[in-house]
Amino acid sequence: MVGHKSTSNTSGGGHVQRAKIVNPEGLHARPCHAVVSLARDFEAELRIRNGDNEVNGRSILELMTLSAACGDELEMKADGEDALALLEALSSLIAAGFTEID
Repeated sequence: MVGHKSTSNTSGGGHVQRAKIVNPEGLHARPCHAVVSLARDFEAELRIRNGDNEVNGRSILELMTLSAACGDELEMKADGEDALALLEALSSLIAAGFTEID
């Protein structure tokens, strides 16, 4: 399923969603910039995990260290008033292939 996602409340009041990378080039500089630009529109804290590596979702350089390829599933955690809205918007961006898919 493209852009598979699930949402749950964490014990700390935050939210978690998962989304599969669908663009062929994976999470390179342009998609990382898109994630950071989107996150600026929200107040919630954002952490993103690929495998054992978890980074600040507001840092382009940290996001690039995830080395997420097409088919990898990212786990996104957000905490704050607009956490769920941030995760929904981010899940939609990822499912759209970061607008890189024709």
